[in-house]
Amino acid sequence: MKFFCLYLLVFMSFCVAPLSCQNEAAAKADVGVILDFDTAVGKISRTCISMALEDFYAKRNLSTKIVLHFRDSRSDVVGAASAAIDLLKNIQVIAILGPQKSIQADFVIDIGDKAKVPIISQAMSPALSPKESPYFIRSAQCSSHQAKAIAAIVKAFGWRQVVFIYEDTNYGSGLVPFLTKEFLENNALVSYQSLISPSSTNDQILRELYKLMTMQTRVFVVHMLPPLASRFFRMAKEANMMRKGYAWIMADALTSLLDSVDSKTIEAMQGVLGVKAYVPRSDELHDFTRRWRKRFHNENPDMDKTKPNVFGLWAYDSLTALAVATERVGVERFKKPINRGNLTDLEGIGTSNIGSSLVPLIRNFRSNGLSGDFHIVDGQLMPSAFQIVNVIGKGEKRVGFWTEKHGISKKLKTNDQNKAVYSVKKAITWPGETSEVPKGWEMPTNGQKLRIGVPFMGRFSEFVKVERDKETNAVIATGFCIDVFEAVMSSLPYAVLYEYIPFEPPFETPHGSRVGYYNDLVYQIALEKYDAVVGDVAIVANRSKYVDFTFPYTASGLSIIVPIKDSERKTAWIFMKPLTMGLWLTIGASFVYTGFVVWVLEHRVNKEFRGPPHKQIGLIFWFSFSTIVFAHKEKVKSNLTRFVVIVWIFAVLVLTSSYTANLTSMLTVQQLQPTITSIHDLIRNGEYVGYQEGSFVSGFLNNMKFNSSKIRSYGSFEEYDEALSKGSRNGGVAAVVEVLPFIRLFLTKYCHKYTMVGPAYSTAGFGFAFQKGSPLVPDVSRAILNMAEGEKMERIKRQWFGEEEGCPDSRRTGIPSKSLTLDGFRGLFLIAGLSSSLALVIFLSKFFYQNRTILSSDASIKQKISVLARVFDEEKDISSAAAAEESTTPGEITDSAQSPISISYQNEGMFSQDEEFSTTEPGTPVHHATEC
Repeated sequence: MKFFCLYLLVFMSFCVAPLSCQNEAAAKADVGVILDFDTAVGKISRTCISMALEDFYAKRNLSTKIVLHFRDSRSDVVGAASAAIDLLKNIQVIAILGPQKSIQADFVIDIGDKAKVPIISQAMSPALSPKESPYFIRSAQCSSHQAKAIAAIVKAFGWRQVVFIYEDTNYGSGLVPFLTKEFLENNALVSYQSLISPSSTNDQILRELYKLMTMQTRVFVVHMLPPLASRFFRMAKEANMMRKGYAWIMADALTSLLDSVDSKTIEAMQGVLGVKAYVPRSDELHDFTRRWRKRFHNENPDMDKTKPNVFGLWAYDSLTALAVATERVGVERFKKPINRGNLTDLEGIGTSNIGSSLVPLIRNFRSNGLSGDFHIVDGQLMPSAFQIVNVIGKGEKRVGFWTEKHGISKKLKTNDQNKAVYSVKKAITWPGETSEVPKGWEMPTNGQKLRIGVPFMGRFSEFVKVERDKETNAVIATGFCIDVFEAVMSSLPYAVLYEYIPFEPPFETPHGSRVGYYNDLVYQIALEKYDAVVGDVAIVANRSKYVDFTFPYTASGLSIIVPIKDSERKTAWIFMKPLTMGLWLTIGASFVYTGFVVWVLEHRVNKEFRGPPHKQIGLIFWFSFSTIVFAHKEKVKSNLTRFVVIVWIFAVLVLTSSYTANLTSMLTVQQLQPTITSIHDLIRNGEYVGYQEGSFVSGFLNNMKFNSSKIRSYGSFEEYDEALSKGSRNGGVAAVVEVLPFIRLFLTKYCHKYTMVGPAYSTAGFGFAFQKGSPLVPDVSRAILNMAEGEKMERIKRQWFGEEEGCPDSRRTGIPSKSLTLDGFRGLFLIAGLSSSLALVIFLSKFFYQNRTILSSDASIKQKISVLARVFDEEKDISSAAAAEESTTPGEITDSAQSPISISYQNEGMFSQDEEFSTTEPGTPVHHATEC
C-alpha cells in the first residue's frame, strides 16, 4: 500500500510539472483596478474581479495571464486620477478596470485616451459617451436606459405630473433630459426638479421636503446613490411624506444597491417602487453566489448579509472579456517616452503598443456571463430587461418586469398586456401599507386654495353672476355654472379648497363693453394668475392652446335666432290650405268619374237617373258630391252601383276626416313661420346679423365669409329683442347667431316672437378651464359625466331655467302644419278608381254581349253607335224581366210577357221592308214578325 501511494505521488508530479512550467512561462499582462475600497460596491466588485480571474485561468492553459493591481480611489476624484497615473506610469498596465463613479471616470477616461489604454468603467452617467472617447468601454447599462421603464410605470398608473429629485452631481443631472423626454411622450410632465447636494445637511433636506409638500404633485422619482438616499428617505419619513397618497419611484442605481442600505432606511422606504437591471437565474450564478458569500464574509466579517449585486456581476464579466481579448492579442510593453528632462507625470506616461489592438475586441464583445447576456456594442453594454421591485418588510419584492418589447408585465414574457399590468398593480403595496393606487395629486397641506377666476361681467345672470358683499367686500358667485362647479368639486373623492376671484380688466371700448373679455379671462390661467376659470366659457380650439378644458357640461353647437310670422290667419283662402292643389284636383276628378259610373249603371233601371240631358249631367255631379255632407236621396237599384257607392263613401270618409283634422290644426294652433331658414340665406341676401359681444362667435362669422360691416354685437337679451324687432332694414338685424345654451334661455323669454332655425354648427359647449397638465382635469371630467347621467344636473337646470328650457308647445319650434299631399292618399284613390272601373267594365261587357247582333251586323260604326245609344237610353223594367225569368222553365221557349222592342229601319235603308230587328233581354226568345 505504501509503494502504491509513492508511485501515485510520483505520477502526479510528472503530470503537474509540465502545466506548472507552462503557467510560469505565460506572459504577464498587468491590469489596473481602481475601486473605492470603503464602499459596499467597491468591496463587492473587488471580490468578484478576483474570483473572475481565478475562475478564468483555473480551467485554461493560456499563453497570457492577467496580473491585477488594485488601487483605492478613496471616493475622491483626485485619488482616482492619481491611481490611474501611478498604474500607467509605474506599472505600465495594458488596461484599467474602473473607477465606478462617473465623476471619477471623467478624468481617468481622458488619461486613458492620451495613453491609448482601455478604460473599462461602470460609470453610468449619460454625459460620458463611448462615442466621444475611443478608449472608453462602459461595462454597465447607461442610466438613460431606465427612463423608458420609469415613464412606463407613471403612464400605467395614469399619473400626469411627477417631481424629479436627484443629487446635484453630473451623475444625477445626466438623467434629467431623458426622463423629461420620455414623460412627455407618455403624456406626463416633470412639474418640478429638486436638486439635493451630497453635502446637504439633514435640516436642508427637510426644508426641501417641506417645500415639496406645498405642491400638488405626489409622485416623486428619486435618482441618488445610497449614501445621500439613505438620509433623504429618513427625512421624508420624518416629514410624514411616506404615508398614504404618496408614490415614490427609485432609479436603478439605488434599487440595485438596496442590500447596502441600513435597516432604518429600509424601514423608512416601505412602499417605494424601484427599477433595476434583471439578472436571470442560472446554475453558474447559484454556484458563484455560494462561493462568493463564503469568501466575501471572510474578507469582510462586518457585512454578513451582503450578496453579489449586478455591479459585481458586471465587474466579473468585464474581467472575463478583458482576459479573452488579451489572450487573442498578446502582450507587449509600453513604448518608453523620450527623456526630455524634468517631465510631469502626465508627460511621462507614454503610450501603449497594445491598446489600439485590444480596444476593438472589448468594445464589441458578447458572452453568456453571470449577469446574463453580456453584450457590448461600440463600447456600450446593451440594456436588458428591468425588474420592478417593491420595498416591503426587510427588503424588496419583485412585482413585475419591463421590456421595450412587452412593456410592463407580471412575467418576463406575456401576450395579454392589459392583464399583465393589472397583475402588477395588484401586487404592489404603497406607502401607508395600502393597496390603493395613489392619485398622484392632492391639495397642499399648507391650506393654499385654488384660485378660481370668474367673469365679473358675466353675459347672463342665469349662468354666472358675481357680486361683492357691501360690508365685507367678499366675492359672491351664483348661477348655473357656479352650482355645477360646486357640485362637481364636492363629489370628488378628496377635499379641494378654492376661492373665487373676479376678473375685472381695466380696458373698455367707447361703448362701455370690454373687448375680448373671455379670451383674456382664460389667458390669465396661462399667466398663472388663476388656477382655473369657471363660468359660461366656451371650449374653443384657440383657447385650448393655453389651458386644458374639462368635459363640457352644457349642450354644444351654434345656431341662429330669427323672427317668426303668423301668415296663415291673414289669408281668406285658409280653407284651401289643408290640401295641396294636386290633391284637390284629384279629388274633383274622382268625384266626376264616380258620378259618371253610377249614372251609367243606373240609367236604364232607375227613373231617378233619367230625364232631359241637362238633368242627367247635373245628377252626375250631384250624386257624387252630395256624399261629402249627407246621404243622397236617390236610391240605387243595381248591385254594381251599390258596390261602387260603398267603396266611394269609405274614401270620402277618409278624405273628410283628414281635411277636418288639418283645417282644425291650422285654425286653432298659431302657425309660426321663420323669416330666415338658414345662415346661407343671410349671406345671400346681404342681411345684418348679430352676436353676443366678446363671444367667439365673431370668429365663426368671419370663417363663414360674412361681410364684417354686416356684423353687429349686442350685450343682452333685451338688445337682441330690440334689434330683431327692427329688422335688418331699420337699423337692426335679421338674425342672431348664438350658442345653444343661450338660445334656449332666450327662447324661454321670447318664444312667441322668435325661433331657432337651421342646422346646429358643431362646437364643444361650456367647460371649466384649468392649467395645462392639471391632474384635476380628468377627475372633474369624470364627475361631470357622472352628474350628466344622473338627476343632479337636471335639478340644477330646473332651478335656473324652469321646467322647460323654452316654450311649452309647438309654437317654439316655428314649424307650421303642412298641407296634405296626394302621396298620402294614392292607395285610397287607387282602390276607389279600380272599384268603379271594375263595375263599369262588368256592366259594359254584359251590355255588349246582349247586343252582340248589332255589333256583328254590316252597318257602319256610326250606325252601330247610334243604335246602341238608343238601346241604352231605353228604360228597362227589372221587376217584369225578373218575373218572366221565374215563369220560364229551363229549355222552354215561349213568348215573353214583355213585348220586344221593335224598331223599323226601312226609311234608313238598313234592312228590307219585310224584315224587322228585335232586341230582347236575356232569356227572352227572339221572334221575327210577319206581315199582317
